[in-house]
Amino acid sequence: MEIPFIYYLIVSGVMFFAGVYGFIARRNMLAILISLELMLNAVDINFAVFNRYLYPGAMEGFFFTLFAIAIAAAETAIAIAIIINIYRNIKNIKSDNLDKMKN
Repeated sequence: MEIPFIYYLIVSGVMFFAGVYGFIARRNMLAILISLELMLNAVDINFAVFNRYLYPGAMEGFFFTLFAIAIAAAETAIAIAIIINIYRNIKNIKSDNLDKMKN
């Protein structure tokens, strides 16, 4: 028995909007990064699901998903390095305090 298409879209939509809410509502830079990753994973689910249902024999959606995961991993490594440098300079990782770096 195959899971209906709409269930994947519901899960992906909930994940994406939870990520949007976390990105807007949080002030901690690590929480913002996690929310961004949640949004990217929701997009990856959509790539795989649309590929599976629209073009069952093709693999393009899965390759896009693999590339998106690789890009997300690189983006996370760079973002964590930036957050560590910010913490070393101002001893805080809240996004409200980033204007202190201008001085």
